[in-house]
Amino acid sequence: MEKGNAMLDLPDHDTLYDALLARDPAFEGRALVGVTTTGIFCRLTCPARKPLPQNCRWFASAEAAQAAGFRPCRRCHPLGPSAEGDPLVRDLMARLQERPDHRWSESDLLALGHDPSTVRRAFKRHFGQSFLEMARAARLRGGMASLTKGSTMIEAQLEAAFDSASGFRTAFGRLFGHAPHQMRQGSDLLADWIDTPLGGMIAIADDRALHLLEFIDRKALPDGLRRLSAHVGGRVGLGRTPVHDLTEAQLAAYFAGRARRLDVPVTLHGTPFQQQVWRALQAIPAGETRSYAQLAATIDRPTAIRAVARANATNRIALVVPCHRVIGADGTLTGYAGGLWRKEKLIAIERGYA
Repeated sequence: MEKGNAMLDLPDHDTLYDALLARDPAFEGRALVGVTTTGIFCRLTCPARKPLPQNCRWFASAEAAQAAGFRPCRRCHPLGPSAEGDPLVRDLMARLQERPDHRWSESDLLALGHDPSTVRRAFKRHFGQSFLEMARAARLRGGMASLTKGSTMIEAQLEAAFDSASGFRTAFGRLFGHAPHQMRQGSDLLADWIDTPLGGMIAIADDRALHLLEFIDRKALPDGLRRLSAHVGGRVGLGRTPVHDLTEAQLAAYFAGRARRLDVPVTLHGTPFQQQVWRALQAIPAGETRSYAQLAATIDRPTAIRAVARANATNRIALVVPCHRVIGADGTLTGYAGGLWRKEKLIAIERGYA
């Protein structure tokens, strides 16, 4: 069995072979299979015909597989993140990037020769949301940027490409938990959008610290925004501070491989126990991972594994407080609120820092 660099050991052969047969996505970014009869290595989710168990070798990274003389599969593209191995996803993501303001519909998908249900399943599998939901978020981003600049509601609505003001308000309300006009009052905390290679993020900050950083498509984002708003007496509006600029610059350096640590001041809104867990997360170096049990031991609470897991799940400052560095005790990628596909990519990025 091959070992991963700075990663936990792979599970046993039978577990990995069962995962290969089931095309289990839980092992994306954690294990690859090399087929000795073909000299090719694949993701465990590869749709190709499955090899016999005695013809399988297991690797924790593409680098290890290539060092052993295996070539990457042309069907599942194991050198890239899992979503990039799906030609349907690659095609539609490129089209969305070219036309972010277009009001995409199922009719558009049919015109491109795609079955909407197939598209929906593929995007749900990789991103936890449908293509049309991603397209709506991209349009909402335009409207939010317009409102931040002080535009009228109708201007923001048109920039977001919504048919009606009510449609825009509904989408905005789903995101922020209240109507757009309520975020144009004088506020102590300001919310703005930050683009990253893994999708848009909402950052909320004052002049001193970052209070929230979440991917725009996280299902719990509206609830997190409502909780933060309640915590500060509703003083959350739209705008930008120097902390937003610092966060954006730090994220750009991180994704470019120039900054292993996101050195941004944060204000943690949680119980003393939650804050203790979140501080422990910040102490995990980039390129390393911990299990929930290891994290609990770090804070001298070895029996509080479930409480640690809950605190990890309620983190509202993604990446800066790196909850993505916590994995299952068996080395698999466990749940990540930002999507397992993002967790896979983040861990792959941080291997370069190890």
